[in-house]
Amino acid sequence: MFQYIALAKEKKFQPGPYEGVELLVLHKSEETGGLTVLRRFKAGTTIPAHIHPHANERAFILSGEWEEEGVVYTEGTFFFAPRGELHGPHLARTDVLSLTSFDGPLTIV
Repeated sequence: MFQYIALAKEKKFQPGPYEGVELLVLHKSEETGGLTVLRRFKAGTTIPAHIHPHANERAFILSGEWEEEGVVYTEGTFFFAPRGELHGPHLARTDVLSLTSFDGPLTIV
């Protein structure tokens, strides 16, 4: 049996760090501050280029169309942004749902 189980249907989305982004926290590590979240982006939302100074980011598109540098990605696409590296801007061409994890605190600069 798993030591921790989260049922998304029992949790609520909360406002994310940008307008048009919502987060549903599935797990938070008390040791590292790392998070695993469902991220929901409204169509037309643009996330400016940014850095996560304290965490690597891993994101997997569950549904929707996501644009990076003129290339459109859809469900089944995996992204990795190393800690301290600039990434973005990101554009949600449609509503997008991703499963995203940060192995440290979710800070943005």
